Amino acid sequence: MTTTTPNVPEAGTVRLVDYLAGELARAGVTHVFGVGGANIEDLYDAVHRGGTVRGVVAKHEFSAVTMADGYARTTRRLGVVAATSGGGAMNLVPGLAEAYASRVPVLALVGQSPTSQEGHGAFQDSSGKGGSFDAGEVFTPVSRFCARVEDADSLLELLPRAVETAQADPRGPAVLLLPKDVQQARIRLPSRGPASAPDAPMPASAASAARLDSAALTAVSKVLRGAGRILIIAGENVAAADAQAELAELARRLGAWVAVTPDAKDVFDNRDPRFAGVAGVMGHANVEDCLRRADVCLLVGTRLPLLARGGLDRALAATEVVCLGPEPPFVSGTALGGDLRNALRAVTGRLPPRPHACPQHSGPLPAPMPGPVSPAARRRTVPYTHAVAAVEAALPQDAHVFVDAGNAGASAVHLLPAPRHGRFVVAVGMGGMGYTFGAGIGAALATGRRTYVLAGDGAFFMHGMEVHTAVEYAAPVTFVIFNNNAHAMCALREEFLQGGIRSDDLFGRTDIAAGVAAAFPSLNVTGAENAAQLREALLRSNTGGPAFVVLDCDPEEIPPFLPFQPFAEATDSTEHPNSKENSDERRVVHGG
Repeated sequence: MTTTTPNVPEAGTVRLVDYLAGELARAGVTHVFGVGGANIEDLYDAVHRGGTVRGVVAKHEFSAVTMADGYARTTRRLGVVAATSGGGAMNLVPGLAEAYASRVPVLALVGQSPTSQEGHGAFQDSSGKGGSFDAGEVFTPVSRFCARVEDADSLLELLPRAVETAQADPRGPAVLLLPKDVQQARIRLPSRGPASAPDAPMPASAASAARLDSAALTAVSKVLRGAGRILIIAGENVAAADAQAELAELARRLGAWVAVTPDAKDVFDNRDPRFAGVAGVMGHANVEDCLRRADVCLLVGTRLPLLARGGLDRALAATEVVCLGPEPPFVSGTALGGDLRNALRAVTGRLPPRPHACPQHSGPLPAPMPGPVSPAARRRTVPYTHAVAAVEAALPQDAHVFVDAGNAGASAVHLLPAPRHGRFVVAVGMGGMGYTFGAGIGAALATGRRTYVLAGDGAFFMHGMEVHTAVEYAAPVTFVIFNNNAHAMCALREEFLQGGIRSDDLFGRTDIAAGVAAAFPSLNVTGAENAAQLREALLRSNTGGPAFVVLDCDPEEIPPFLPFQPFAEATDSTEHPNSKENSDERRVVHGG
């Protein structure tokens, strides 16, 4: 390979950024998300000139990462984000931290100052030289692979390593730091075969193709064959491995109940008689009941972090635990590592061919009753249960759903069944508010499917102006904002756990619908006054470009969140809506 200076083109060579854009296309990448700037503009130029990969300009680098994250979760392809140096680069960190914690394959291409200026006071220098900080030391803790591309030739080795590492188990972000002059350098193209189709899936990594440990496979299979009642708790890695069918077959053969972690509602049919509900702090009491009755708890594609095992520790300690997944669980038990899909098939193959009948259980979902709210608040706001029921009534079964943090998120995780043929994504790795706005746009642009973002007003005020990106790119996204004019979960924690609410978490009323409608005249905006209007607005939004719906909720309504359960039970519930008014509204929502 030969490199030359950018100003002296050599026959048979291309700019490094043109080569890079071409390699992304060959890997099946269809979109690059990001925000431009001087030290990354050459890559954007290459993407634009290449015409195969679509460049999407976000409003903020955090949201650009979440767009790449949502893209990766819904396509199981590599998500790519690009940003310039300095503040743009630093804005990537929280989004990469979420991708790292949630094991999402994302490649970050980060511009840097020209190498000749490093250590000499260059604007936005992060080379670690001359008193500047080292960007590599910033990104290494939130990535599986991080490298500075010192010259054009080194990219030929570093890019495949970055892509491979991002897609290997455990998956996660990879970061390449690209000085501006290196991006502009020319490189002779290596000889190779034809490019991959744009929709090619991510190639299987060497790690995921590794053989399963035979002793562990034997041990796990023996435990399962000898068990009577089995509770499976399935996690997000089932979706990442595209192993939903294998999970369903194993559950059928075992006659097992299946619960899911809060970030994995879509890995098992929520309407199947075997479905036991959501485990953990936003979940269902039925899961604990099934766990206490089970002889074995089988973890599939989850390490069972605290949010997923909240309230279950005592029952887990009394139950034998086995685990299938690429990483060891946070609870003790017999584990079979390696590729999850292969592990599920191998374990199923060692079971008797005749499936077991599934035992009866109480069912995961409660009756549609709102949490405790005052009669006055109920007249001017929509209870979360009614709002979620309206979303369920309008939700296409091939839609994607992205649920943000807070009271609205807890209610959706607890109450909203996942669509049968779409993703239901909750970013609990870092739990960052505002994640859904970018992630929903990335998923919608990647798949062309209607995508729903369910978020509170707190999340909207953090990153909700990405609605501008949805409008600019005509993304089929419906934003549903549950506006309680508060950081309500924080306020409830203050009230229940700290002795009183501090007024700074309660806000003056904001008319978000009017503000967004004024800012984006072409956007379909609805301020829904009740659940029936919400349902109608959602049904109208099921075709075309973006839509935006807002409804008012009560900041004092107690969401289905385990730490609040004792206080909810102690609250006088005599006002809960067995009244004619609320019964009529529920019938309207469900079309009765």
